[in-house]
Amino acid sequence: MKYQYKAMPESMRGTYGEFAKNFGFDWKEFIMGIPTPMFLVTTYKSNGQPNATMQSWAGFTSANHGGGYYVILCSVEKKVAVLNFMSSDLYKACMKTIQNNQFEADEITSSGLTAEKASWVEAPMVAECFMNLECRYLWEKEIVPGDDHVMICLEVVGGHIEKDYMEDMFGDKGVLYYAHHPINPEDVKEKGCDYVAALRKVNQSYEY
Repeated sequence: MKYQYKAMPESMRGTYGEFAKNFGFDWKEFIMGIPTPMFLVTTYKSNGQPNATMQSWAGFTSANHGGGYYVILCSVEKKVAVLNFMSSDLYKACMKTIQNNQFEADEITSSGLTAEKASWVEAPMVAECFMNLECRYLWEKEIVPGDDHVMICLEVVGGHIEKDYMEDMFGDKGVLYYAHHPINPEDVKEKGCDYVAALRKVNQSYEY
């Protein structure tokens, strides 16, 4: 048996799944609960201070007949950026950037992390993160005409990967995935929370 959801279930009335629309989130996001990769996006502010924001609404794809690697982000406004992938032991420090976001603050160092200059774009990167992808802006498009959320395409121009992660960047301390406040509309709980998880390999697809 499969449940069907086209309109928000009555069971979600009065829950975070309903009032989160005030923050730009649709109720379907909480039922589907599809995890996406989590990383810290770093740029410079107009005053030259490092800026950092946690991001997980993203997709990665190759295009241009195999001539490029691209990132599709939502609600990012800079022309260049670095995507910093943190291990699970750095998650709390990276989350501190959300609180240390004053305009005059260096959001990286004030969160206990180390800011380094990127090699190919004018943006800072986080030294402790095991992978840093340097990106440049290609284009943007409104997701819905007149909306305040836009879809942005960045091209990955180069990357840095810690030696110890080259063989296997998955597992407990590898790439993290984020699920936004999953809700079971058939058994709504009084409270819920977001989840962060590591990837566990369960099968092998192809051998090349």
